Formats: sequence, C-alpha cells, structure tokens
Amino acid sequence: MIAVAYAKTIDELIATIQQSILDPITNLLLVLGGVVFLYGVVEFIMGASAGQTSSSGSISYATRARGKKHMVWGLFGLLIMVSVKAIIAILQNFFA
Repeated sequence: MIAVAYAKTIDELIATIQQSILDPITNLLLVLGGVVFLYGVVEFIMGASAGQTSSSGSISYATRARGKKHMVWGLFGLLIMVSVKAIIAILQNFFA
C-alpha cells in the first residue's frame, strides 16, 4: 500500500500495481500449474507400475485416470497463465 501512495502519475500507478500484485500472483499460479502437472505425471507413473505388480488392475486404472486428469488440468492452468502474461505484455506495449 505504501508503494502505491508514492505513485505520481497513472502510468506509475499501473506499473506499481503490476509489479507488486499481478506479477507475483501470475508467477505463483504458473508454479502451481506446474506442480499439479508434475503431480499428475508421478501419479500416472505410479499407477502404471502398480498395474504391473497388482493382480487387481482396477486400482491402477483409477490411479492412472486421476493422474491423466491432473496432467490435463495442470497443462490447462499453465496455458491460461501463459496467455494472461502474453495479454498483459501486449497491452503494455500497446499503451506504453
């Protein structure tokens, strides 16, 4: 809040808001999407290895399906956050 109080023009205010609020949030969400994706990969691999040693394959299929779902949602989150960063960069270049 103190950093915003020192902004002199609207351009400086927008830059301050972006640097102190938007950039950390988008970076956090990018990391979160990557973690969800990697968790899905690990879950998928663990389900595949459990299917080879287990006599009942239903548990491994459920684990693999859950892993696939996490991978898809992780990639979806990464795609959205990269798109948001690209849109912000385009708007900055357009208005600056």
